[in-house]
Amino acid sequence: MPKESFLVNRIKSVGFAFKGLFLLVRTEASIKVQLIIAIVMTLLGFYFGISTTEWIFQCICIGLVMGIEGMNTAIEKLSDFVQPDFDKKIGFIKDISAGAVMLVSIISVIVGLLIYLPKIL
Repeated sequence: MPKESFLVNRIKSVGFAFKGLFLLVRTEASIKVQLIIAIVMTLLGFYFGISTTEWIFQCICIGLVMGIEGMNTAIEKLSDFVQPDFDKKIGFIKDISAGAVMLVSIISVIVGLLIYLPKIL
């Protein structure tokens, strides 16, 4: 069987990534919540006419929160696959992963407050 070209492999990789994105949005409640928040924040950005720099920070925050949430989900699913029964070490790993989501979320809220509080007040 001939080896597939670099371009064909890249196209397949992008297809797998989109499949993963759609699976994440379709199956995970936490991502659905994050997506709703992202939509609301985007609408607020248009409503308040935030600057290009503010858009950049907002988009980075949305991407980080959703990306880390996706990684957290993957770590949880992998952990459950590797060890379906309760395991203290797996729990530690899952807690750290959830903590990463919390950290990025807290920073994103702070960025959101810095952008929108002056406009609201």
